[in-house]
Amino acid sequence: MNSKVTVWGNGTWGTALAQSLARSGHEVCLWCFVEEQARAINANGYNPSYLPDFQLSPLIHAAHALQEAAEFSDYWLFVTPTQFLRATLEKLVPFYTPKVEIANAAKGVEIRSLKLISQMTEEIFPGAAYTALSGPSHAEEVIRNLPLALVSASLNRESAALWQKLFNRETFRVYTNPDVTGVEVGGAVKNVVAIASGLLHSLEMGDNATAAMVTRGLSEITRLGVALGGRPQTFSGLAGIGDLMVTAYSRHSRNFRLGEMIGRGMTLDEAAAALGQVAEGAYTVKAVKELAEKFSVEMPISSAVHEVLYGRLDLKDALQNLLTRDPKPEYPLF
Repeated sequence: MNSKVTVWGNGTWGTALAQSLARSGHEVCLWCFVEEQARAINANGYNPSYLPDFQLSPLIHAAHALQEAAEFSDYWLFVTPTQFLRATLEKLVPFYTPKVEIANAAKGVEIRSLKLISQMTEEIFPGAAYTALSGPSHAEEVIRNLPLALVSASLNRESAALWQKLFNRETFRVYTNPDVTGVEVGGAVKNVVAIASGLLHSLEMGDNATAAMVTRGLSEITRLGVALGGRPQTFSGLAGIGDLMVTAYSRHSRNFRLGEMIGRGMTLDEAAAALGQVAEGAYTVKAVKELAEKFSVEMPISSAVHEVLYGRLDLKDALQNLLTRDPKPEYPLF
């Protein structure tokens, strides 16, 4: 089916997903927060700020006006940084109708409310059809049409299948999953573990140490996800171990690079400025720390990342604390 889709957010991931939808023959309205970027995309066929080396499909039209983007289609895909998403959703309330299908491909937890994106969306659009798209995916590879696989997670089987059908093609495989909470927790907390991976890499601790840390990081993700209502098996799938692997080991990962830069002496602000884009893990770790305390979930790696990022602990001291923790059984996880 050829459809119309509105993609809210023209960052690297939003741009790559818009291009992928257009490759499948869908018309796309790419909403830009900055009006000049929308004008440039429409005039030149390139996104001047994100993935500027790739020509965009003529099926992609950029817009800055909220009403224009909202009325373009009944399929709304949000790729807006999590901490700014609420403001965008609230502005769209006048344009929302029950026909609208909402999907989200951003990852994170809102700091001020400790809510997952699905919970935030339900608060603003009660009863809306909602789907979470997540899994191991770098925009830099998707824009090049390299193969990947994602999860389309919804409590509504028809909604999950709808977004699966919109995206699924030879190089873009989509699986459905009913566990929205687990998929969103996996996508959010893996960014924190990726920062830890970057920090460890900066110390040149070796592959053994990194593999051990990432594996134990998955245990933390699973413990928190299950405490919040997710299913354990979700974390052994694409939105769990799959997304964690691609984020914790790849140079494309903003969160990995953020951790690496901080580990080599930059402040958080300096590293964020050098990246030029949002590394969600730096925000998510604040919410993760509070959620872990609220639900009495042990998350020593996430806690250490928080202490290092916000200047309460030196990196080498944080590592020493982790290495000298009392030994214990690997299982049970929960």
